[in-house]
Amino acid sequence: MSTYLLLVDDDRTFASLAASVLRHEGFRVTLAHSLHDARGAMSREAPDLVVLDRRLPDGDGIDFLPELRAQLPDTPVLMVTAHGDIASAVVAIQAGARDYLSKPVELDDLVLRARRAVADLQLQERLRLAESELGGRRRLSRPHSPKMLAALQMLERIAKAPRSPVLLLGETGVGKEVIARHLHALQGGQGSFVHVNCAALPATMVESELFGHERGAFTDARTARRGLVEVAAGGVLFLDEVGELPLQLQAKLLTFLDKGAFRRLGGTAELSSSARVVTATNRDLTKEVAEGRFREDLYFRLSVFRVDIPPLRERREDLLPLAQSLVAELGAELGRRPVSFSSAARARLERYPFPGNVRELRNVLERALVLEAGPELELSSLEPQGTSVPPDVDPDAFVVSGPPRPLQDVERLYVRHVLARLDGRRMEAARVLGLSYPTFLRRLEEE
Repeated sequence: MSTYLLLVDDDRTFASLAASVLRHEGFRVTLAHSLHDARGAMSREAPDLVVLDRRLPDGDGIDFLPELRAQLPDTPVLMVTAHGDIASAVVAIQAGARDYLSKPVELDDLVLRARRAVADLQLQERLRLAESELGGRRRLSRPHSPKMLAALQMLERIAKAPRSPVLLLGETGVGKEVIARHLHALQGGQGSFVHVNCAALPATMVESELFGHERGAFTDARTARRGLVEVAAGGVLFLDEVGELPLQLQAKLLTFLDKGAFRRLGGTAELSSSARVVTATNRDLTKEVAEGRFREDLYFRLSVFRVDIPPLRERREDLLPLAQSLVAELGAELGRRPVSFSSAARARLERYPFPGNVRELRNVLERALVLEAGPELELSSLEPQGTSVPPDVDPDAFVVSGPPRPLQDVERLYVRHVLARLDGRRMEAARVLGLSYPTFLRRLEEE
Protein backbone atom coordinates (compact mmCIF):
# COMPACT_ATOMS: atom_id res chain seq x y z
CA MET A 1 0.00 0.00 0.00
CA SER A 2 1.40 3.44 -0.94
CA THR A 3 2.56 5.85 1.77
CA TYR A 4 0.06 8.65 2.48
CA LEU A 5 1.91 12.00 2.75
CA LEU A 6 0.38 15.29 3.90
CA LEU A 7 2.26 18.32 2.48
CA VAL A 8 1.50 21.57 4.37
CA ASP A 9 2.89 24.66 2.58
CA ASP A 10 1.32 27.97 1.55
CA ASP A 11 3.59 28.34 -1.50
CA ARG A 12 1.15 26.89 -4.02
CA THR A 13 3.66 26.72 -6.87
CA PHE A 14 6.23 24.79 -4.82
CA ALA A 15 3.55 22.60 -3.20
CA SER A 16 2.08 21.62 -6.58
CA LEU A 17 5.49 20.82 -8.04
CA ALA A 18 6.61 18.87 -4.96
CA ALA A 19 3.35 16.91 -4.92
CA SER A 20 3.82 15.96 -8.58
CA VAL A 21 7.36 14.68 -7.94
CA LEU A 22 6.35 12.78 -4.79
CA ARG A 23 3.41 11.14 -6.55
CA HIS A 24 5.76 10.07 -9.33
CA GLU A 25 7.87 8.41 -6.61
CA GLY A 26 4.85 6.39 -5.40
CA PHE A 27 3.55 8.57 -2.56
CA ARG A 28 -0.15 9.34 -2.15
CA VAL A 29 -0.14 13.12 -1.52
CA THR A 30 -2.70 15.53 -0.06
CA LEU A 31 -1.98 19.30 -0.12
CA ALA A 32 -2.85 21.74 2.65
CA HIS A 33 -2.03 25.46 2.42
CA SER A 34 -2.75 26.38 6.05
CA LEU A 35 -2.95 24.84 9.51
CA HIS A 36 -6.74 24.92 9.18
CA ASP A 37 -6.52 22.85 5.98
CA ALA A 38 -4.03 20.49 7.65
CA ARG A 39 -6.37 19.85 10.58
CA GLY A 40 -9.21 19.11 8.17
CA ALA A 41 -7.10 16.67 6.14
CA MET A 42 -5.92 14.89 9.31
CA SER A 43 -9.50 14.54 10.55
CA ARG A 44 -10.45 12.77 7.32
CA GLU A 45 -7.49 10.40 7.17
CA ALA A 46 -4.36 9.97 9.28
CA PRO A 47 -1.20 10.50 7.19
CA ASP A 48 1.81 8.22 7.35
CA LEU A 49 4.20 11.16 6.86
CA VAL A 50 3.85 14.97 7.18
CA VAL A 51 5.96 17.66 5.47
CA LEU A 52 5.23 20.85 7.44
CA ASP A 53 6.26 24.42 6.58
CA ARG A 54 6.98 26.78 9.44
CA ARG A 55 5.59 30.05 8.10
CA LEU A 56 1.87 29.59 7.36
CA PRO A 57 -0.97 32.12 7.03
CA ASP A 58 -2.69 31.12 10.27
CA GLY A 59 0.25 30.19 12.49
CA ASP A 60 3.72 28.81 13.03
CA GLY A 61 4.33 25.18 12.11
CA ILE A 62 6.57 24.73 15.15
CA ASP A 63 3.72 25.82 17.44
CA PHE A 64 1.50 23.26 15.65
CA LEU A 65 3.97 20.40 16.21
CA PRO A 66 2.85 19.48 19.79
CA GLU A 67 -0.77 19.22 18.63
CA LEU A 68 0.24 17.11 15.65
CA ARG A 69 2.44 14.81 17.75
CA ALA A 70 -0.34 14.38 20.32
CA GLN A 71 -2.80 13.37 17.61
CA LEU A 72 -0.38 11.25 15.54
CA PRO A 73 2.42 10.12 17.86
CA ASP A 74 3.86 7.57 15.40
CA THR A 75 3.79 9.78 12.29
CA PRO A 76 7.18 11.28 11.30
CA VAL A 77 7.25 15.00 10.52
CA LEU A 78 9.70 16.73 8.16
CA MET A 79 9.90 20.42 9.15
CA VAL A 80 10.60 23.09 6.51
CA THR A 81 12.57 26.07 7.90
CA ALA A 82 14.08 29.25 6.48
CA HIS A 83 17.53 29.03 4.92
CA GLY A 84 20.28 29.00 7.56
CA ASP A 85 17.82 29.15 10.48
CA ILE A 86 19.61 26.51 12.55
CA ALA A 87 17.94 27.65 15.78
CA SER A 88 14.48 26.92 14.32
CA ALA A 89 15.65 23.52 13.12
CA VAL A 90 16.89 22.64 16.62
CA VAL A 91 13.61 23.77 18.17
CA ALA A 92 11.66 21.72 15.61
CA ILE A 93 13.65 18.56 16.39
CA GLN A 94 13.17 19.14 20.13
CA ALA A 95 9.42 19.56 19.54
CA GLY A 96 9.21 16.17 17.85
CA ALA A 97 10.08 16.65 14.19
CA ARG A 98 12.01 13.75 12.70
CA ASP A 99 14.08 15.88 10.28
CA TYR A 100 14.16 19.33 8.70
CA LEU A 101 14.69 20.88 5.27
CA SER A 102 15.98 24.37 4.55
CA LYS A 103 14.42 26.71 1.99
CA PRO A 104 14.69 26.83 -0.92
CA VAL A 105 13.85 23.12 -0.79
CA GLU A 106 15.60 20.92 -3.32
CA LEU A 107 13.10 18.39 -4.64
CA ASP A 108 15.71 15.62 -4.77
CA ASP A 109 16.48 16.28 -1.10
CA LEU A 110 12.79 16.22 -0.23
CA VAL A 111 12.31 12.85 -1.95
CA LEU A 112 15.44 11.43 -0.27
CA ARG A 113 14.34 12.46 3.20
CA ALA A 114 10.78 11.26 2.63
CA ARG A 115 12.09 7.89 1.50
CA ARG A 116 14.37 7.74 4.55
CA ALA A 117 11.42 8.43 6.85
CA VAL A 118 9.39 5.69 5.13
CA ALA A 119 12.33 3.29 5.50
CA ASP A 120 12.37 4.03 9.24
CA LEU A 121 8.63 3.30 9.39
CA GLN A 122 9.18 -0.01 7.63
CA LEU A 123 12.04 -0.84 10.00
CA GLN A 124 9.74 -0.24 12.95
CA GLU A 125 7.18 -2.56 11.40
CA ARG A 126 9.88 -5.22 10.92
CA LEU A 127 10.95 -4.83 14.55
CA ARG A 128 7.35 -5.29 15.65
CA LEU A 129 7.19 -8.35 13.42
CA ALA A 130 10.38 -9.73 14.99
CA GLU A 131 8.93 -9.15 18.45
CA SER A 132 5.78 -10.96 17.36
CA GLU A 133 7.84 -13.87 16.05
CA LEU A 134 9.81 -14.05 19.30
CA GLY A 135 6.56 -13.85 21.22
CA GLY A 136 5.17 -16.77 19.26
CA ARG A 137 8.36 -18.84 19.75
CA ARG A 138 6.88 -21.65 17.71
CA ARG A 139 8.44 -23.26 14.69
CA LEU A 140 7.03 -25.96 12.47
CA SER A 141 8.88 -29.26 12.87
CA ARG A 142 9.33 -31.35 9.75
CA PRO A 143 6.42 -33.84 9.74
CA HIS A 144 6.56 -37.52 8.81
CA SER A 145 2.88 -38.47 8.73
CA PRO A 146 1.23 -38.64 5.28
CA LYS A 147 -1.70 -36.44 6.35
CA MET A 148 0.52 -33.64 7.63
CA LEU A 149 2.86 -33.87 4.64
CA ALA A 150 -0.14 -33.53 2.31
CA ALA A 151 -1.30 -30.43 4.22
CA LEU A 152 2.13 -28.79 3.92
CA GLN A 153 2.42 -29.63 0.23
CA MET A 154 -0.91 -27.91 -0.29
CA LEU A 155 0.38 -24.84 1.61
CA GLU A 156 3.39 -24.65 -0.71
CA ARG A 157 1.05 -24.43 -3.70
CA ILE A 158 -1.21 -21.92 -1.96
CA ALA A 159 1.75 -19.64 -1.21
CA LYS A 160 1.99 -18.89 -4.95
CA ALA A 161 -1.42 -17.15 -4.82
CA PRO A 162 -0.68 -14.46 -2.21
CA ARG A 163 -4.10 -12.75 -2.10
CA SER A 164 -6.35 -15.80 -1.85
CA PRO A 165 -7.91 -16.47 1.57
CA VAL A 166 -7.06 -19.65 3.46
CA LEU A 167 -9.23 -21.44 6.02
CA LEU A 168 -7.46 -23.67 8.55
CA LEU A 169 -9.65 -26.28 10.25
CA GLY A 170 -8.75 -28.56 13.11
CA GLU A 171 -9.25 -29.37 16.77
CA THR A 172 -8.11 -27.05 19.53
CA GLY A 173 -4.35 -27.18 20.03
CA VAL A 174 -3.34 -28.75 16.68
CA GLY A 175 -1.11 -25.77 15.83
CA LYS A 176 -3.17 -23.66 13.44
CA GLU A 177 -1.18 -20.52 14.32
CA VAL A 178 2.08 -22.35 13.59
CA ILE A 179 0.68 -23.41 10.20
CA ALA A 180 -0.36 -19.82 9.45
CA ARG A 181 3.14 -18.58 10.32
CA HIS A 182 4.60 -21.30 8.07
CA LEU A 183 2.47 -20.03 5.17
CA HIS A 184 3.77 -16.52 5.85
CA ALA A 185 7.34 -17.86 5.67
CA LEU A 186 6.55 -19.72 2.43
CA GLN A 187 5.47 -16.38 0.94
CA GLY A 188 8.94 -15.04 1.67
CA GLY A 189 8.13 -13.52 5.05
CA GLN A 190 7.19 -10.23 3.40
CA GLY A 191 5.07 -7.83 5.43
CA SER A 192 3.90 -8.39 8.98
CA PHE A 193 2.30 -11.48 10.45
CA VAL A 194 -0.59 -10.17 12.56
CA HIS A 195 -2.41 -12.60 14.85
CA VAL A 196 -5.92 -11.63 15.99
CA ASN A 197 -7.92 -13.75 18.42
CA CYS A 198 -11.46 -12.80 17.44
CA ALA A 199 -12.89 -14.38 20.59
CA ALA A 200 -10.81 -12.07 22.80
CA LEU A 201 -11.92 -8.81 21.14
CA PRO A 202 -14.85 -6.96 22.77
CA ALA A 203 -17.75 -6.82 20.33
CA THR A 204 -17.83 -3.01 20.47
CA MET A 205 -14.17 -2.71 19.45
CA VAL A 206 -13.80 -5.40 16.78
CA GLU A 207 -14.33 -3.08 13.79
CA SER A 208 -11.95 -0.45 15.15
CA GLU A 209 -9.24 -3.04 15.90
CA LEU A 210 -9.45 -4.62 12.45
CA PHE A 211 -10.09 -1.62 10.19
CA GLY A 212 -8.89 1.31 12.30
CA HIS A 213 -10.69 4.54 13.09
CA GLU A 214 -10.45 8.24 12.46
CA ARG A 215 -10.28 10.89 15.14
CA GLY A 216 -13.70 11.45 16.71
CA ALA A 217 -15.19 8.23 15.34
CA PHE A 218 -16.35 7.40 18.90
CA THR A 219 -16.05 8.90 22.35
CA ASP A 220 -12.49 7.80 23.17
CA ALA A 221 -11.10 8.20 19.64
CA ARG A 222 -8.84 11.16 20.42
CA THR A 223 -6.44 10.27 17.60
CA ALA A 224 -6.69 8.42 14.31
CA ARG A 225 -5.41 4.85 14.38
CA ARG A 226 -4.46 2.30 11.75
CA GLY A 227 -6.27 -1.02 11.95
CA LEU A 228 -4.63 -4.44 11.88
CA VAL A 229 -5.69 -4.87 8.24
CA GLU A 230 -3.37 -1.96 7.39
CA VAL A 231 -0.57 -3.18 9.66
CA ALA A 232 -0.64 -6.56 7.88
CA ALA A 233 -0.37 -5.02 4.38
CA GLY A 234 1.84 -7.22 2.21
CA GLY A 235 1.84 -9.96 4.84
CA VAL A 236 -0.65 -12.20 6.61
CA LEU A 237 -3.64 -11.27 8.77
CA PHE A 238 -4.44 -14.37 10.84
CA LEU A 239 -7.98 -14.30 12.23
CA ASP A 240 -8.12 -17.03 14.86
CA GLU A 241 -11.57 -18.18 16.03
CA VAL A 242 -13.16 -16.41 13.05
CA GLY A 243 -16.50 -17.97 13.96
CA GLU A 244 -16.70 -15.46 16.84
CA LEU A 245 -16.93 -12.41 14.55
CA PRO A 246 -20.21 -10.48 14.96
CA LEU A 247 -22.56 -10.80 11.99
CA GLN A 248 -22.50 -7.07 11.24
CA LEU A 249 -18.71 -7.15 10.84
CA GLN A 250 -18.77 -10.27 8.67
CA ALA A 251 -20.21 -8.18 5.81
CA LYS A 252 -17.33 -5.68 6.02
CA LEU A 253 -14.77 -8.49 6.06
CA LEU A 254 -16.44 -9.99 2.97
CA THR A 255 -16.15 -6.63 1.16
CA PHE A 256 -12.45 -6.44 2.01
CA LEU A 257 -11.86 -10.00 0.79
CA ASP A 258 -13.61 -9.26 -2.50
CA LYS A 259 -12.04 -5.86 -3.26
CA GLY A 260 -9.02 -5.51 -1.00
CA ALA A 261 -10.57 -2.17 0.03
CA PHE A 262 -12.04 -0.86 3.28
CA ARG A 263 -12.84 2.32 5.20
CA ARG A 264 -11.74 3.16 8.70
CA LEU A 265 -14.46 3.57 11.29
CA GLY A 266 -15.72 7.13 10.94
CA GLY A 267 -13.75 7.68 7.72
CA THR A 268 -14.83 8.39 4.16
CA ALA A 269 -11.63 7.61 2.23
CA GLU A 270 -11.42 4.16 0.68
CA LEU A 271 -8.13 2.50 1.62
CA SER A 272 -6.55 -0.71 0.41
CA SER A 273 -4.39 -3.47 1.85
CA SER A 274 -2.69 -6.41 0.19
CA ALA A 275 -2.80 -8.55 3.35
CA ARG A 276 -3.66 -12.22 2.83
CA VAL A 277 -6.42 -13.24 5.23
CA VAL A 278 -5.88 -16.61 6.90
CA THR A 279 -8.65 -17.76 9.21
CA ALA A 280 -8.93 -20.61 11.67
CA THR A 281 -11.64 -22.22 13.73
CA ASN A 282 -12.43 -25.44 15.52
CA ARG A 283 -16.15 -24.85 15.00
CA ASP A 284 -18.27 -26.52 12.34
CA LEU A 285 -18.87 -23.48 10.15
CA THR A 286 -21.39 -25.30 7.96
CA LYS A 287 -23.49 -25.81 11.10
CA GLU A 288 -22.97 -22.15 12.07
CA VAL A 289 -24.19 -21.13 8.60
CA ALA A 290 -27.25 -23.39 8.83
CA GLU A 291 -28.16 -21.88 12.22
CA GLY A 292 -27.74 -18.30 10.99
CA ARG A 293 -24.68 -17.37 13.05
CA PHE A 294 -22.27 -17.15 10.13
CA ARG A 295 -22.77 -15.71 6.66
CA GLU A 296 -22.84 -18.34 3.94
CA ASP A 297 -21.22 -16.03 1.35
CA LEU A 298 -18.38 -15.25 3.76
CA TYR A 299 -17.87 -18.95 4.48
CA PHE A 300 -17.51 -19.70 0.75
CA ARG A 301 -15.12 -16.74 0.33
CA LEU A 302 -12.93 -17.76 3.27
CA SER A 303 -12.70 -21.36 2.14
CA VAL A 304 -11.20 -20.71 -1.31
CA PHE A 305 -8.36 -22.83 0.08
CA ARG A 306 -9.35 -25.11 2.93
CA VAL A 307 -6.62 -26.92 4.86
CA ASP A 308 -7.54 -29.58 7.42
CA ILE A 309 -4.93 -30.00 10.17
CA PRO A 310 -5.06 -33.57 11.56
CA PRO A 311 -5.08 -34.11 15.34
CA LEU A 312 -1.94 -35.48 16.96
CA ARG A 313 -3.51 -38.89 17.56
CA GLU A 314 -3.84 -39.32 13.78
CA ARG A 315 -0.16 -38.56 13.12
CA ARG A 316 1.65 -40.62 15.70
CA GLU A 317 4.72 -40.71 13.44
CA ASP A 318 5.25 -37.04 14.27
CA LEU A 319 4.90 -37.35 18.05
CA LEU A 320 8.44 -38.22 19.14
CA PRO A 321 10.26 -35.90 16.67
CA LEU A 322 7.88 -33.11 17.66
CA ALA A 323 8.46 -33.79 21.36
CA GLN A 324 12.24 -33.70 20.84
CA SER A 325 12.00 -30.39 18.97
CA LEU A 326 9.78 -28.84 21.65
CA VAL A 327 12.08 -30.02 24.45
CA ALA A 328 15.06 -28.38 22.76
CA GLU A 329 13.13 -25.15 22.26
CA LEU A 330 11.69 -25.07 25.78
CA GLY A 331 14.99 -26.07 27.34
CA ALA A 332 16.70 -23.10 25.71
CA GLU A 333 13.98 -20.76 26.97
CA LEU A 334 14.21 -22.14 30.52
CA GLY A 335 18.01 -22.24 30.60
CA ARG A 336 18.02 -26.02 31.00
CA ARG A 337 20.84 -28.18 29.71
CA PRO A 338 19.95 -30.59 26.87
CA VAL A 339 17.99 -33.61 28.06
CA SER A 340 16.61 -36.74 26.43
CA PHE A 341 13.68 -39.07 27.02
CA SER A 342 13.98 -42.27 29.00
CA SER A 343 12.60 -45.46 27.48
CA ALA A 344 9.66 -45.24 29.92
CA ALA A 345 8.96 -41.66 28.80
CA ARG A 346 8.95 -42.72 25.15
CA ALA A 347 6.48 -45.48 25.96
CA ARG A 348 4.24 -43.03 27.83
CA LEU A 349 4.34 -40.64 24.88
CA GLU A 350 3.32 -43.44 22.52
CA ARG A 351 0.41 -44.54 24.72
CA TYR A 352 -1.05 -41.19 25.70
CA PRO A 353 -3.90 -39.97 23.41
CA PHE A 354 -3.17 -36.21 23.79
CA PRO A 355 -6.73 -34.91 23.52
CA GLY A 356 -5.29 -31.39 23.77
CA ASN A 357 -3.01 -32.07 20.79
CA VAL A 358 0.28 -30.16 20.36
CA ARG A 359 -0.64 -27.56 22.97
CA GLU A 360 -1.08 -30.26 25.59
CA LEU A 361 2.19 -31.92 24.56
CA ARG A 362 4.00 -28.61 24.95
CA ASN A 363 2.49 -28.07 28.40
CA VAL A 364 3.46 -31.59 29.53
CA LEU A 365 7.05 -31.09 28.38
CA GLU A 366 7.37 -27.64 29.96
CA ARG A 367 6.13 -29.03 33.28
CA ALA A 368 8.56 -31.93 33.09
CA LEU A 369 11.53 -29.65 32.34
CA VAL A 370 10.74 -27.61 35.45
CA LEU A 371 9.94 -30.46 37.85
CA GLU A 372 12.23 -33.29 36.69
CA ALA A 373 15.90 -32.58 37.43
CA GLY A 374 17.59 -35.66 35.97
CA PRO A 375 19.45 -35.99 32.65
CA GLU A 376 16.48 -37.89 31.20
CA LEU A 377 12.84 -36.93 31.33
CA GLU A 378 10.49 -39.60 32.70
CA LEU A 379 7.20 -37.76 31.97
CA SER A 380 5.70 -39.36 35.03
CA SER A 381 2.69 -37.06 34.78
CA LEU A 382 1.51 -39.16 31.82
CA GLU A 383 -0.19 -42.14 33.46
CA PRO A 384 0.76 -45.54 32.02
CA GLN A 385 -1.83 -47.50 30.07
CA GLY A 386 -4.21 -49.29 32.39
CA THR A 387 -4.19 -46.70 35.20
CA SER A 388 -5.85 -43.86 33.33
CA VAL A 389 -9.38 -42.63 33.90
CA PRO A 390 -11.87 -45.52 33.41
CA PRO A 391 -13.70 -45.36 30.08
CA ASP A 392 -17.10 -44.94 31.75
CA VAL A 393 -15.97 -41.69 33.40
CA ASP A 394 -16.04 -38.55 31.27
CA PRO A 395 -12.50 -37.07 31.47
CA ASP A 396 -13.99 -33.59 30.91
CA ALA A 397 -16.51 -33.95 33.75
CA PHE A 398 -16.69 -31.18 36.36
CA VAL A 399 -15.63 -32.67 39.69
CA VAL A 400 -15.22 -30.84 43.01
CA SER A 401 -13.04 -32.90 45.30
CA GLY A 402 -12.46 -32.49 49.02
CA PRO A 403 -14.91 -31.44 51.74
CA PRO A 404 -18.16 -29.61 50.94
CA ARG A 405 -17.68 -26.03 49.81
CA PRO A 406 -19.89 -22.93 49.73
CA LEU A 407 -22.04 -22.66 46.61
CA GLN A 408 -20.27 -19.43 45.61
CA ASP A 409 -16.93 -21.26 45.48
CA VAL A 410 -18.42 -24.08 43.40
CA GLU A 411 -19.92 -21.56 40.94
CA ARG A 412 -16.54 -19.84 40.55
CA LEU A 413 -14.82 -23.20 39.93
CA TYR A 414 -17.44 -24.15 37.34
CA VAL A 415 -17.02 -20.84 35.51
CA ARG A 416 -13.29 -21.56 35.22
CA HIS A 417 -13.98 -25.16 34.18
CA VAL A 418 -16.24 -24.00 31.33
CA LEU A 419 -13.66 -21.40 30.28
CA ALA A 420 -10.96 -24.09 30.12
CA ARG A 421 -13.23 -26.40 28.09
CA LEU A 422 -13.74 -23.58 25.57
CA ASP A 423 -10.00 -22.93 25.31
CA GLY A 424 -10.15 -19.50 26.97
CA ARG A 425 -12.89 -18.01 24.73
CA ARG A 426 -14.48 -15.75 27.34
CA MET A 427 -17.39 -14.39 25.33
CA GLU A 428 -18.48 -17.88 24.28
CA ALA A 429 -18.13 -19.14 27.88
CA ALA A 430 -20.37 -16.31 29.08
CA ARG A 431 -23.01 -17.27 26.47
CA VAL A 432 -22.86 -20.96 27.45
CA LEU A 433 -23.27 -20.07 31.13
CA GLY A 434 -26.14 -17.70 30.41
CA LEU A 435 -24.31 -14.76 32.03
CA SER A 436 -23.76 -11.23 30.82
CA TYR A 437 -20.14 -10.57 29.95
CA PRO A 438 -19.53 -8.18 32.92
CA THR A 439 -21.11 -10.70 35.32
CA PHE A 440 -18.98 -13.47 33.86
CA LEU A 441 -15.82 -11.41 34.41
CA ARG A 442 -16.81 -10.70 38.01
CA ARG A 443 -17.38 -14.40 38.67
CA LEU A 444 -14.06 -15.22 37.07
CA GLU A 445 -12.13 -12.71 39.16
CA GLU A 446 -13.80 -13.35 42.52
CA GLU A 447 -11.51 -14.86 45.15
